[in-house]
Amino acid sequence: MARDRFSTATRLRLLGEQTAARVYRSQNRRQARRSRLTGRAAFLALVVCSLIVALAYPMRQYVSQRNDIAEQERLADAARERVERLRDEKARLQDDAYIKRLAREHLHMVLPGETAYTVIDPRAGEQPRSEEDGAGRPWYSNVWDGVDHADARR
Repeated sequence: MARDRFSTATRLRLLGEQTAARVYRSQNRRQARRSRLTGRAAFLALVVCSLIVALAYPMRQYVSQRNDIAEQERLADAARERVERLRDEKARLQDDAYIKRLAREHLHMVLPGETAYTVIDPRAGEQPRSEEDGAGRPWYSNVWDGVDHADARR
């Protein structure tokens, strides 16, 4: 029987050293992989943050301008509707029958040969129930009372 070159203790020590070296190399690789991954993640986070910061102000401006455009379009639509109503009113004012109707309603005018009647309210001569609302008093009394009350509030 040939004797091995090394004793069992030496073999075990050598085997332990080899195992320790393998474990050390594997830990170094894992750490290197982990540190590379961390560096990549940090770079990716930096790029994403830079993009967010770079795009935040233009996006805010874009949204603000879209709101301004929508408001201006709403105002333009309202102006178009008003112009259309005024054109309709102008067209109606060109009609003599419409003018006569307005004169009858608002100015109480009558055509020649017609009789105009004025109906008087039977309660017109009575005093109002309360003087506080100013009804039934001359207008200048109401104005003067308003000046007195405004002066008293100071």
